[in-house]
Amino acid sequence: MSSISPIRDPKNDHLLSPENAALIIIDYQPIQVSSIKSMDQTHLVEQIVRLAKTAKLYNIPVILSTVNVQTGRNKDTIAPLKEVLADTVSYDRTSINAWEDKEFYEAVKATGRKKLIMAALWTEACLTFPTLDALKEGFEVFPVADAVGGTSAEAHNIALRRIEQAGAQLISVNQLLCELQRDWNREETVPGFFQVLFKDGKI
Repeated sequence: MSSISPIRDPKNDHLLSPENAALIIIDYQPIQVSSIKSMDQTHLVEQIVRLAKTAKLYNIPVILSTVNVQTGRNKDTIAPLKEVLADTVSYDRTSINAWEDKEFYEAVKATGRKKLIMAALWTEACLTFPTLDALKEGFEVFPVADAVGGTSAEAHNIALRRIEQAGAQLISVNQLLCELQRDWNREETVPGFFQVLFKDGKI
């Protein structure tokens, strides 16, 4: 039986791997979720939960951020997502652009990862701005297009076009899952893979 090539270094792989990527999740809070008009809100929540489960399955560092919780203007991360990320530090901020928050920025840098898988609400603001900043600093950014949303389909689509033109590489939850698994000889993650892809994904 063949095995995955020992020549390929997962830390320097041009594809995403558990060893070279970090997941950034920004502002999945009740007000933001309830304002999404570009996709079904229930499906959006299902997708972001699947994305978080994927990161946990492959032991990928997660940077979680909220806006205006400490000021009392907003509520914390939605419960289904918070449950998956119960042991993850959350960085609260006042800036619309998370990249401009010192604690958040330092947390991203501290992962040592140059490939950033990113999901945020809304697409046109809290996803776009840190994506553009990260690209400017030499990071590779992979926005998860089917786990993000905007205040309208037009706003969402225009934002995705803007960041893609700037160099972001759009991916989906299922594509990410397959890219991280890559080889069935990685048997320890196979059960979780099928759970997230087929049962949670309702395929």
